Amino acid sequence: MYCKSILPNGVRVVSEAIPYVKSITLGIWVGTGSRSEGLYNHGISHFIEHMVFKGTHNRSAKDIAETVDEVGGQLNAFTGKEHTCYYIKVLDTHLELALDVLSDMLLSSKFDAEDINREREVVLEEVHMYEDTPDELVHDIHLSNVWAGHALGRNILGTIPSIEKFDTSLIHQYYTEFYTPDNIVIAAAGNLSHARLEKLAERYFGKMTGNKQQVRLTPPTLIPVNTIQKKAIEQVHLCLGTTSVPQSSPDIYTIHILNNILGGGISSRLFQSIREEKGLAYSIYSYQTNYSDAGLFTIYAGTRPSNTAHVTDLIWQNIAELKAKGITPGELTKTKEQLKGSLLLGLESSSSRMSRIGKMEITLGKYITLDDIVAKIDKVSLEDLRQITQQLFTPETLCFTALGPVNEEVANEIKRF
Repeated sequence: MYCKSILPNGVRVVSEAIPYVKSITLGIWVGTGSRSEGLYNHGISHFIEHMVFKGTHNRSAKDIAETVDEVGGQLNAFTGKEHTCYYIKVLDTHLELALDVLSDMLLSSKFDAEDINREREVVLEEVHMYEDTPDELVHDIHLSNVWAGHALGRNILGTIPSIEKFDTSLIHQYYTEFYTPDNIVIAAAGNLSHARLEKLAERYFGKMTGNKQQVRLTPPTLIPVNTIQKKAIEQVHLCLGTTSVPQSSPDIYTIHILNNILGGGISSRLFQSIREEKGLAYSIYSYQTNYSDAGLFTIYAGTRPSNTAHVTDLIWQNIAELKAKGITPGELTKTKEQLKGSLLLGLESSSSRMSRIGKMEITLGKYITLDDIVAKIDKVSLEDLRQITQQLFTPETLCFTALGPVNEEVANEIKRF
C-alpha cells in the first residue's frame, strides 16, 4: 500500500508497504543534480554525493561503513542530471538505524578541507577512467553535441578544471541552496508502517530549515549535427539520436513501446538484424532519456571499423522501414506484454519499489499506480505509433556521433545523412 505525508518543515515522506518481505530500503532523494550547476561549479552535485560518505561530526567514514556492515546492510548513492539519491537496504528491524545513518550523513557532514582534497583525487581518477571507457563516453559526447551549451548536455562528473576549484566554501554554498526540506523526499519500501516511518522522519529530519534556491529552467534546443571524433581504440562507437518527449508527456508510453520494438531488447529489430542475422556488432540497442522538460531517443552500436559503414546503413534501413511500413498488430501485442511483464518483475524487491516511488515524487510530484500504467500501455494504438514515428525521425531532428578510428568511408556514410 502506498502512503504519503508531508512534515511541518516541508520534507515529503512516501512509502510502500510490502508485508511479505523481511527487508526495508530507505532512500533520501534530493531534487538537484548536474542540471542545477553552472560552468564554475560543474560536477559539484556528484562531488557532494561523494563527500557525505567521508565522515560527519558524529561518525568517521569508517564508523559509517562499520555501522551498516554490522547489520548486513547495503549503503550507496547516485547522482543524476535532475536529482541525487542516497539509499540503504537493511532488515526490517533496522529502520531507525537506517534513518539515523542517512540523516547523520546528509545533515552533519563535515566537508573537511583535507577530505575534500583527498576526494578530489578520487573523482579526478573517475573522470580519467571514464575517458578510457569509450562505450560510455560516446553517449556524453553525443549529448554535449546535440544539447550544446545547455546543462543537460554536460556530463555529471564535471571537468578537471571545475573539480580542481571545489573547496569548503563552494560546497557549503551549493549544499545550503539545494539540500533544503522543501527539496527532499524520504522514500521507503518493505515491511514497514508508514506511521512509524513518518514519526522517525520527523525525529531525524524535522529540524531541517531553509528553502530551495530557485533555478530558472529552460528546455534544451536540439542541434541536428553529425560529429566524428577520432580516437585510437579497437571499435567505432556510434550514437544516432532524435528528439523525444519529457517525462510528463502523454506520449511517454508510446515511445516506450516504439523503443522496445526498435532496439529495447534481444528480440528487437536492431538486435536481430544487426547482431543475430549479420553478426556485425556485439552491442546494439536503443534507449530513452527523459527529463522534466526534454527527451532524447538514442540508438547505440559498437563495431569494428571495417563494419561501421554497413552497421550505419542497416540502422538507417531499419528506421526507414519503420517509418514506411510501421509495425504489425502482433508486434504491438507482444511488446505490450513484454513491457507489462518487465514492469511487474522489476518490482519484486524493496529496492526497486523504493526507487519507483521516490523518483516519481521527486520528478513528477505524484504517484502513478501500476494499474494506471498498465492501462496507459494497453491504450497505445498502431496509429499512435505511426504518428510518433513520423514525428521523431525527421531530417530536422536527427543527429549522429561516431567515436573511434573512423575512416573516409564511414565519414562519407555519415555525411550522406
